Amino acid sequence: MKITFIQVGGTIDKRYPVKAGQHGFEIGEPAYIGILENARVNFEWQSISAFKKDSLDLSEQDVQEIVRLCQKAKTECIIVTHGTDTLTRTARALSVIRDKTIILTGAVTPEACKNSDAAFNIGTAVGAAGALCNGVYIAMNGRVYPYDACEKDLKTCKFMENK
Repeated sequence: MKITFIQVGGTIDKRYPVKAGQHGFEIGEPAYIGILENARVNFEWQSISAFKKDSLDLSEQDVQEIVRLCQKAKTECIIVTHGTDTLTRTARALSVIRDKTIILTGAVTPEACKNSDAAFNIGTAVGAAGALCNGVYIAMNGRVYPYDACEKDLKTCKFMENK
């Protein structure tokens, strides 16, 4: 199995550097690189850093670039790390791709922080990658959903089945 990972940005990759007189964040290198290296995975993977943006800052052009990158990827399995606020919007746009398995995931707490959900969500996406049929999925909170069967609950920050 070979997986292409595409970094879009979002909380999963946020870093909070200490700078005198400043508060804020920057989006660093893909969190999945350290996660995969620490896990000593037994599959081939490649990394594409498409964007380093908060998902609320992604334009429609950015979303179309993500679609283009997924279409162009030489692997049949793709995992996109993305901010959770607009993850379902990008997943809908990716649904035009029918010949690949595309899984979107992210984190509510940055990978760089204690008690982050990043490694668990990446692990869930990787574990599902080899078992899923072609299509677009969302892997969050220990579950894998078809892209159009879940939504983020803004009170709990968990992805839940659509009602």
